[in-house]
Amino acid sequence: MPKPDYGIDAPRVVLALFFISAWAAAMVIYSVYNPDILPMPVLSGVIFSGGICFIEGLLMLLYAKWGKFRHRDRMLKLYKIRGNEQVLDVGTGKGLLMIGAAKQLINGRATGIDIWSAKDLSDNKLAKALKNAELEGVKDKVNVETADITHNQLPDNSFDLVVSNLCLHNIKGKEQRAKACREIHRLLATGGTAIISDFRNTRHYAEVFDSLHMEVTRKGPYLFDTFPPLTIVIARKLV
Repeated sequence: MPKPDYGIDAPRVVLALFFISAWAAAMVIYSVYNPDILPMPVLSGVIFSGGICFIEGLLMLLYAKWGKFRHRDRMLKLYKIRGNEQVLDVGTGKGLLMIGAAKQLINGRATGIDIWSAKDLSDNKLAKALKNAELEGVKDKVNVETADITHNQLPDNSFDLVVSNLCLHNIKGKEQRAKACREIHRLLATGGTAIISDFRNTRHYAEVFDSLHMEVTRKGPYLFDTFPPLTIVIARKLV
């Protein structure tokens, strides 16, 4: 039986890191047989750079295959799901957060939206999210749509919980990212919660949510099971 596949985050970055580390290894091997080709300071720099790239690529793979499942559970535990909620996953990709939430729902529903960028997640397609939902046994509890959080037709005050991981930083421009945060606020019902995880700009997200009179806290960064290290912003809509 096929298993769910949640992909590799930033696959081009991972590939580039391993390419650089392989090039560095090749240069070191070449210099062994041609000792005068590179001065020692240059060779040391090549070894150092190649080693750093290899470690970063490996850490990104470990996060994709192991860490992001732990981080998903960490995020969802920050909100006590009763079972009747309407949940929105912004930048759902292959549905990891959406499906994780759907598994805890009884008569609620989880919606995932994305623009399906292949550079942000390997084989990133709407059909893949639906297939994973089917394999995980929650296809009847999810809805997947093509939509941009900065420009969408979703109704006001329609979600109890909005989650997002490693998505908002991909939006170009500080004002557009602020607009995404304002849209998340618009979509939340009063008393609803947004849980946003990212490796940068989280202080800005928190500032925007705070300006909207939301109750805001930040957690992290989490250094041991996420790479790059992720920070979580939790924002509750009071009015």
